[in-house]
Amino acid sequence: MTPASSPASSSASSSASSSASSSEALRHQLSSLTTEAFRPELADIDRLATLDLARLMNREDAGVPAAVAAELPRIAAVIDAVAERMARGGRLVYAGAGTAGRLGVLDASECPPTFDTAPGQVVGVLAGGPPAMTTSVEGAEDSPELAVTDLAALRLTADDSVIGVSASGRTPYALGAVEYARSRGALTVGLSCNAGSALAAAAEHGIEVVVGPELLTGSTRLKAGTAQKLVLNMVSTITMIRLGKTYGNLMVDVRASNDKLRARSRHIVALATGAGDREVEAALAATDGETKQAILVLLAGVDGVVAARLLEESGGHLRAALAAAAG
Repeated sequence: MTPASSPASSSASSSASSSASSSEALRHQLSSLTTEAFRPELADIDRLATLDLARLMNREDAGVPAAVAAELPRIAAVIDAVAERMARGGRLVYAGAGTAGRLGVLDASECPPTFDTAPGQVVGVLAGGPPAMTTSVEGAEDSPELAVTDLAALRLTADDSVIGVSASGRTPYALGAVEYARSRGALTVGLSCNAGSALAAAAEHGIEVVVGPELLTGSTRLKAGTAQKLVLNMVSTITMIRLGKTYGNLMVDVRASNDKLRARSRHIVALATGAGDREVEAALAATDGETKQAILVLLAGVDGVVAARLLEESGGHLRAALAAAAG
């Protein structure tokens, strides 16, 4: 006679069965993604000479810009929407896990020195927090609840923009971030590398840069990561151009916080005005090292105080300030 199973053993068996079923469902889901596809023609690449491998990888990477180009109309629409909100005081927030999340943090961290953005104006939110920049935080990407907690701490408003980044387009953390942001009235964008992604469907704007299967199966830090980096570069850079953070192709809002950047600031003033070294130094001294103000001092013939006022009245747009000074 077979002894009856105890409630505990039945529960454990049910839990194991549920876990196996969930794992199988996830495996099936991943196998249907372009970014996870196996390429049998590359099954022997470990036998290639190093130079041949480098050539192969370079050919793979060469197709990424074309995939980004196919999404340019959608990227441009996102930039205009983000810039409109940031002009009203809103923030740009990137949210993601793993490589995708780290790329968001990287792009956000470059905005203050490049464009003199205010603290918290461009934010990268990474599943697992700062430790996840260098170490994998197990389970963080699987938690949409964690994304809600992270974004709730930012007190989102309707003027904010949240870009969820996920190569697969199914990462629970990125999905949770976009869904929560949308519930708060923020602009939402889903950036992925698979067509028909859940992330794009959850967001107001979807950008799907389909770069195809990776050289190493499922290693989305490769082409997918490159594509995401190109799109984030585009979003932040062109948004800042729209906000008046540049004058032509000069970074006139550069924050001169070290010797290299101070030298760059002097060079930018010289390029924009054609002034000599002594005039450039005098203008920077009169404006406490503010590049944009120094350019206005030299081109409009005003003092530092007036330059600061004109820029404030023009919303920081140097061309508008120059027009106002001339009028």
